[in-house]
Amino acid sequence: MKNAIYNALSNMMFRAHNIINIKAKTSASRQFPYEIEVIAENLYVPWAIDISNEDKLYFTERSGAIRIIENGKLLLQPLITLPAPFVSEGEGGLMGIALDPNHSQNRYMYVMHSYAEGNRIYNRVVRLVESNNRASIDRVLLNKIPGGRIHNGGRLKIGPDKKLYITTGDAGNPALAQDSSSTAGKILRIELDGSIPKDNPISNSPVYSLGHRNPQGLAWNSRNVLYASEHGQTAHDEISIIKPGANYGWPLVQGDETSAQVVTQKPLIHSGEVTWAPSGITFVNQGPWQGKLLVACLRGQQLLAIFLNGNGTVVRNVESLLKNEYGRLREVIQGKDGSIYLTTSNRDGRGNPRISDDKIIRLIPK
Repeated sequence: MKNAIYNALSNMMFRAHNIINIKAKTSASRQFPYEIEVIAENLYVPWAIDISNEDKLYFTERSGAIRIIENGKLLLQPLITLPAPFVSEGEGGLMGIALDPNHSQNRYMYVMHSYAEGNRIYNRVVRLVESNNRASIDRVLLNKIPGGRIHNGGRLKIGPDKKLYITTGDAGNPALAQDSSSTAGKILRIELDGSIPKDNPISNSPVYSLGHRNPQGLAWNSRNVLYASEHGQTAHDEISIIKPGANYGWPLVQGDETSAQVVTQKPLIHSGEVTWAPSGITFVNQGPWQGKLLVACLRGQQLLAIFLNGNGTVVRNVESLLKNEYGRLREVIQGKDGSIYLTTSNRDGRGNPRISDDKIIRLIPK
């Protein structure tokens, strides 16, 4: 088919760990291996998605609503619209969502959102409980995470170890990323009740890794390797393997730079002088793209498919998909049946909204 969404657009070879030169290779056109279906539209910045064991799709809108798609239909009534002190300004608002592993029994879910206290903006992680198609705040798990109009992080994921992982940005204050006593510019790890895991790298601290500017995505591969996506200052966007206690360098270094001050972890891959603005990521464990790490890109307006070696620690190459087809892409997640779900983010103040934006798009394996 001639439509560009049915063709792989470019096949770029990247060196892993020490990316210096990015060489693009043009791949032969081939049929796109998924059917494409828009399952919801006229949304406002759908930020994150999680899927229940009953195949209900829960997603957040940055303006403060959690909504549900059930049996392929968007329910009109939000599950909850967050009340004050919730605020949505700039890049802040309602962001990540993660359903409890026992959600079908306890009906718990976790979200991260911005809120006002006095004249300051913070972020917090709360546990919600669902009852009779409505949700209410059950417990605040972590609060006073520095926030603001930019660099709030916001991704929540429950790991294979049943811990809650949280990405936080530097809130526009780069020095906080290197301050181990601050929760800004970090990847955090807590128990599902909000307590601190005994095996965290810093005793009695939720900090799992530091030196992050604005991490936006988390995913594990089939070998439990943890990946994170992160926005660089000017290009140099990064995909990194996250190791407990590791320092990822911001604001001392970016990309392949090194620091004489601290030992830093280099990214698995970075974008060099090109801007991706990587957001949500997911590792595909079945279907046509099995073994690939998918990255939804905002400014880059594409879906990146990263080809890895067998243990997931070396990048073989990167393919650009859906380039400029749907605008800014914020979330990507794999469903239990192998479908891939994407959200657009064209109404976030930085995009050019199209008819019926924003959307949730489903890629169904052929």
